[in-house]
Amino acid sequence: MGFLRRLVDKAKIKSPWVFHFNSGGCNGCDIEIIAALMPRLDLERFGVKLVGSPRHADIMLCTGPVTEQIKPRLQRIYEQMAEPKYVVAIGSCACSGGVFRGAYNVLGGVDQAIPVTAYVPGCPPKPSAIMHGAYQLLQVLAEIMGVSPKELAPEFEEPPAPTVDTTETGAEVAQT
Repeated sequence: MGFLRRLVDKAKIKSPWVFHFNSGGCNGCDIEIIAALMPRLDLERFGVKLVGSPRHADIMLCTGPVTEQIKPRLQRIYEQMAEPKYVVAIGSCACSGGVFRGAYNVLGGVDQAIPVTAYVPGCPPKPSAIMHGAYQLLQVLAEIMGVSPKELAPEFEEPPAPTVDTTETGAEVAQT
């Protein structure tokens, strides 16, 4: 049984099925997720497949803030996923509540309702940042399985860390 379980886990990492859930944001992050699946970055070449049901998904991509009304729905969808289940919060709203934080009915980010495995910050994050988040999730999954990411998916090269373009907005990037 141990061998079979490892084989299934390895297959899930090499070809993760992804379910996308928008909890009520501005749809900017949703557009960037679709852009990451398009031919320029083509996340599908790594086996990532967008599915329409949480019952078929290994990973749930969440966008938008969590409100009082959406929290039970989000928890129910999370419970419908098969084990092991992973959640990626995409965008500032899903990570912390974003611009909606502090509103009377907004609880905050996705982690206020369900456990989150990886965060992809940005408003909206660029497709390259989403791809970088996918690579970080692959590293977490490989760590859980006790193998190297290259062993699981040798074709998945680490993308360069996303950069913030300050030429258009004039914004400054805080150094940590």
